[in-house]
Amino acid sequence: MIAIAAAFVSFIIVIAGVPVLRRMALRIGFVDRPSPRKIHRKPVPLMGGAAIYAAVTVTFILYQGITGLSLTVAVGGLALVAIGLTDDAFKAKGRDFPVWPRVVGYLAVSMLPLSFGIRIMAVTDPVSGKFYLFPEWLSAVATIVWVFALINMVNFIDGADGLASGVSMISSATLLVAAIIKKQPDTALLAAIIIGACIGFLAYNFHPARIFLGDAGATFLGFVLAVVAVEGAFKSATLLSMAVPILALGLPIFDTIIVMLRRLLSGKPLHRADNMHFHHVLMRWGLNQVQAVSFLYLIAALFALLSIVLLLVQK
Repeated sequence: MIAIAAAFVSFIIVIAGVPVLRRMALRIGFVDRPSPRKIHRKPVPLMGGAAIYAAVTVTFILYQGITGLSLTVAVGGLALVAIGLTDDAFKAKGRDFPVWPRVVGYLAVSMLPLSFGIRIMAVTDPVSGKFYLFPEWLSAVATIVWVFALINMVNFIDGADGLASGVSMISSATLLVAAIIKKQPDTALLAAIIIGACIGFLAYNFHPARIFLGDAGATFLGFVLAVVAVEGAFKSATLLSMAVPILALGLPIFDTIIVMLRRLLSGKPLHRADNMHFHHVLMRWGLNQVQAVSFLYLIAALFALLSIVLLLVQK
């Protein structure tokens, strides 16, 4: 019941906040302008990420209080929103923000959960029941790589109206179910709050989008989903259930892997944006934007279903 109420509060904050941010963005020209690589044909406001961040952090602190988890979300998220809004400001002026400052910033944020004791720590052998604690260095590296990867992966799929926010909602719902099964109320609460924020944002972001997440919103969603997975699905995981968070976030993970392999094989820079993501390919095959995004929602839901089945089987 608390999780439902928190999700509703998060939803209301986004519903109320987005129109204000949208008007502000249009007034100051803070918009994503069309380009040959992009799908949209008109300038679209970019401040949606600020609404998502405000909704998730305010609601989580309201219901959770000041804890290591809430501080991780608030502080790490604030840093990502600041970096993302700077990047979005460059885009609004038709310029590219340098990649290395972003990489350094994302890496610093990826280390933050360790400061609050949020880390991938161990795995249990489901056959013998033995508990294998990772060496501290391996625990730290695994956590940093996971968080850094998800920050970028969710950002990479944010190329069609409603795609990143909708897939994040599906992934959050999966992690919510996993947290309920594993009796983890804190991560269940955070996952529910993310769902509420994403549903509220989709009211403005589904095609035709009236506002975009921007890098600020996409990277924040990737970060908070990664943290939920580490604090929830990865905690006390067996060898089999380690696949649960990976499948829950399967669409952005596999999209990124395939795109990176294509860039590597073609000799293109790995960080250089292109039109080879799943949604670009589907639209080249003849699907319109709504059809492509809906199809990818279905794929994300199938990944989610498989992850829950694995979790139930190992129990």
